[in-house]
Amino acid sequence: MDVLHVFSIPLRTRFRGITVREGVLLRGDAGWGEWSPFLEYDDATARPWLACAREAADVGWPEPLRDAVPVNVTVPATDPERAHAIVTAGGCRTAKVKVAEPGQVLADDLDRVEAVRDALGPDGLVRVDANGAWDVDEAVRAIAAIDRAAGGLEYVEQPVWDVEDLAVVRRRVDVPVAADESIRRAEDPYRVRDLEAADVAVLKVQPLGGVRACLRIAEDIGLPVVVSSAVESSVGIAAGVALAAALPELPHACGLATVQLLSDDVVADPLLPVDGMLRVGRPDVDDAALARLAADADRVAHWRDRLASVGQDRPS
Repeated sequence: MDVLHVFSIPLRTRFRGITVREGVLLRGDAGWGEWSPFLEYDDATARPWLACAREAADVGWPEPLRDAVPVNVTVPATDPERAHAIVTAGGCRTAKVKVAEPGQVLADDLDRVEAVRDALGPDGLVRVDANGAWDVDEAVRAIAAIDRAAGGLEYVEQPVWDVEDLAVVRRRVDVPVAADESIRRAEDPYRVRDLEAADVAVLKVQPLGGVRACLRIAEDIGLPVVVSSAVESSVGIAAGVALAAALPELPHACGLATVQLLSDDVVADPLLPVDGMLRVGRPDVDDAALARLAADADRVAHWRDRLASVGQDRPS
């Protein structure tokens, strides 16, 4: 890799506790890759993210099997009016709704989900993501209530943190269960399969080390796959789209329409959904956008030091 750019993009709405998305763009012989592990992640957790960026920049991706992929609109833990507006503007027929936000209560989740259902209409699909925030009993109660408020859920993602608890919840609820953190943050991602803890596997291409690594997991885990994002720029989203395009089967909409959460992008033609679909391809990085979204000098130094600390050579 011969070029490094550090970007800083404000979010439109607070998401997973942050208001600005930072990361690094790396350019190699195959194109641009994104490395944007969240700031609280340690070196070991951030290392697969860098492998994903190196794959994109130095190697490229497998040939796609489709030229567009279906996506859901992502709804942060916001108020019902904002949630309704996000879904209406998103143009997708599936919505993923964040629930169990710290500082909020179940009633907030129910109001948000009802607003999303109203915006989608009766034929849209609603899925929710708790990011492992509930215990088993809380999850069982909350899932039943949210399922009623939604008029039926497609699935609930990561209702509890531990994979053993996930297996218990799956046996106690009627709603399908998806595993995210139990795969990407686990020492053994196949515990989900072995414990029959989930109906759906959520794969995020950066945390799991790239497109080819995810394809191996998808083949071995034996579950329907949903490809989801880590709130990247369009450069990072393109890697997720490449994974979704290369999967032999794609039964669910993907959680890749998160560029809508950003106030700006590093490309001239952002990866935004049209009629609920994202095109397959690599958007062109825009020099003017790189300049506009360049991080401050102290943040550039932070990311260069962080890149070095995960055991990689520092680019020139």
